[in-house]
Amino acid sequence: MKIFITLLTFFLSINVFSQNDKVMIEKIFDTSMNFSNSYQLLDYLSNEIGGRLSGSLNADRAVKWGQEELNKIGFDKVWLQKLMVPKWVRGPKEFALIETQPGVTFNVDVCALGGSVATPPVGIKANVIEVKSFEELKNLGKNKIDGKIVFFNRPMQSNLVSTFQAYGKAVNQRTNGAVEAVKYGAIGVIVRSMSLRLDDYPHTGTMNYGNLPPSKKIPAAAISTNAAEKLSDLLIINPNLKFLLRQQCKQLKDVVSYNVIAEIKGSEYPNEIILIGGHLDSWDLGDGSHDDGAGIVQSMDLLNIFNKINYTPKRTIRIVLFMNEENGTRGAKKYFEVAKKNNLNHIFALESDAGGFTPRGFSFTSNESNFKMIQSWKKIFEPYLINSFELGGSGADIALLKTDYNVLAGLRPDSQRYFDYHHTSIDTFDAINKRELELGTFAMTSLVYLFDKYGIIK
Repeated sequence: MKIFITLLTFFLSINVFSQNDKVMIEKIFDTSMNFSNSYQLLDYLSNEIGGRLSGSLNADRAVKWGQEELNKIGFDKVWLQKLMVPKWVRGPKEFALIETQPGVTFNVDVCALGGSVATPPVGIKANVIEVKSFEELKNLGKNKIDGKIVFFNRPMQSNLVSTFQAYGKAVNQRTNGAVEAVKYGAIGVIVRSMSLRLDDYPHTGTMNYGNLPPSKKIPAAAISTNAAEKLSDLLIINPNLKFLLRQQCKQLKDVVSYNVIAEIKGSEYPNEIILIGGHLDSWDLGDGSHDDGAGIVQSMDLLNIFNKINYTPKRTIRIVLFMNEENGTRGAKKYFEVAKKNNLNHIFALESDAGGFTPRGFSFTSNESNFKMIQSWKKIFEPYLINSFELGGSGADIALLKTDYNVLAGLRPDSQRYFDYHHTSIDTFDAINKRELELGTFAMTSLVYLFDKYGIIK
């Protein structure tokens, strides 16, 4: 009998959604497009607070803002979760030039990679070795690299539809380039920016030195794609040109920061938690509107939408504004540590960290039974052109919450323009389209509604 009930529940679940659900989704859409506060929230976060690098004054201001706004929205409980975060300071604007011969120079656009050490005060000046891969670096060896600056110039692959896939295939030269180059005696690294667009905006991002002692660490900087093209062309003409890099960044002691958390208790299943969130920190070059201000405000606005349509969640809805995703994911680790200690039951978690562009669907980390149920919901999203439901991936801040039975998801906006702005000085509020942002709010709120109503199959 128990097996029969389990099977019946399964078959009902994978086919359940009703006309009432369609009506509810229509209400969520109308409310999101007419009464969403996402754009107004992001306007303040971006323009009044700005870039929010972990450990900075602006990150502290963002924590206070997030706590105050979540209290205004009307959650049952809002609190701060304390953690320690790295404090890296960029310092004055970086400077670089190419010298093709004495007295003939070209200034180029660069920025220090997050976590990099500084150059000496006068900078470093050396010949350049261009490589496309770590294998090529290894083949060149110490004889050809010692005392030089390594130039990693592997572009993001342009013939991939998913720009995130292209990013994934290129980003290791940024994260691990310095630790690989130093093995062969390099005195510095410059890395082609992670972008498919040719422009003059260098893209920062985190890098690491592994277990290198301080005396072995070498400075690492990103170079704009236009400058990378120019440097590569000039190296063909003159392999003996020199490159000058000067940057004054510092890694300071860790400091206190916080995750910002809010929840409304479920009316029927208070011990089943649905989490929705993004990361509150950003890089310091722009104001982080796409990465990840958009995800933050879309998450915060969910209860506002529910309140306007008079929907009372059955399950506990928890909003988490994670700190330190960009250079450590310590907010995610702290949240997981506390959740595990308290044996919290997260049945579903949804993260938005792919920009504020037009939503196309979601990616899921799920078992087969739950994914079949999820696929049955595609029909509800088809009229809104948000119906790409794929297995594989959710988000860096919620990944640790995965269990054998729960579901993790990531909002997947159109990705074609995302890496034009990612980690740059032009990731600013004026790059946000109000309608696209609010469509993301709608998509997230709708998916949370369905999981709240139907739960998951265990």
